[in-house]
Amino acid sequence: MKRVAVTGATGRIGTHLVEALKARGDEVTVLTRNPERAAKLLGVEAVQWDPTSDGAPAEALAGRDAVVHLAGEDVAQRWSDAAKAEILSSREKGTRNLVTGIFAAEPRPAVLVGASASGYYGPRGEELVDESSPPGRDWLADVCVRWEQQTDAAALGMRVVKIRTGIVLDAEGGALAKMLGPFKAGVGGPIGSGRQYMPWIHLEDLVGLYLAAIDHHDFSGAINGSSPNPVTNKAFAKALGGVLHRPALAPVPAFVIKGMFGAMSQIVLTGVRMVPGRAGELGYEFRHADLDEALRDTLAG
Repeated sequence: MKRVAVTGATGRIGTHLVEALKARGDEVTVLTRNPERAAKLLGVEAVQWDPTSDGAPAEALAGRDAVVHLAGEDVAQRWSDAAKAEILSSREKGTRNLVTGIFAAEPRPAVLVGASASGYYGPRGEELVDESSPPGRDWLADVCVRWEQQTDAAALGMRVVKIRTGIVLDAEGGALAKMLGPFKAGVGGPIGSGRQYMPWIHLEDLVGLYLAAIDHHDFSGAINGSSPNPVTNKAFAKALGGVLHRPALAPVPAFVIKGMFGAMSQIVLTGVRMVPGRAGELGYEFRHADLDEALRDTLAG
């Protein structure tokens, strides 16, 4: 049994990770703004903490086998100046405050597993990108770089893992959930040119990567959280249409996406052909490496 502290536990990924930890008998404590709600939702100990206000409570971190940091403002929203400030602060300041609590904990946790994102690499066209590739130069890449720098600050005296997550296949939330309505109605299709790559990952495999990062000492540094088989947006649309038995031929023009989402549309209209080089080297076996199978499994529930 391991003792694990989790931030961002009531989010999509956090909820599933906590369930997986509980299922294998681990003791879980979550750090959250609303401990009463989190305890009721997740059935675990919950401790009050606002990531952007002060240092994390050291007593909730002391002696933990692992700390998993998932908390952060949702990037998938229109990027007003206020939203951009909140997105950055929730990651940079929030992670700094967590590390402050870790340094005050006695004994310190053994490993910090922090979330990051495929946005670290910026738009890269058809270039194949692994963990050795440099960061991009756009605003989101800068956010990811500054986010990871705060995570790396914990590396003094403990193991640190950063999981750069791609598009998570989840029928209940995220990009896939937003696509289901139009596709089920028969009006789904590629977005923009359709040539942009989508570094997708099944939710079960992302949770599996977090568990592996907690358990295995050879997991350290950056780990790309994506399937070994990224596809273009056009190929993704075709696969989703096939699984739903619906046509996927109605393209969504780029100007429509830009009008809806403003600057945030770059996430949808550009892409990165990200592959999990380190996960493969470390022997992680993806349960859902094929897109068609992964979509069928995700939508079966």
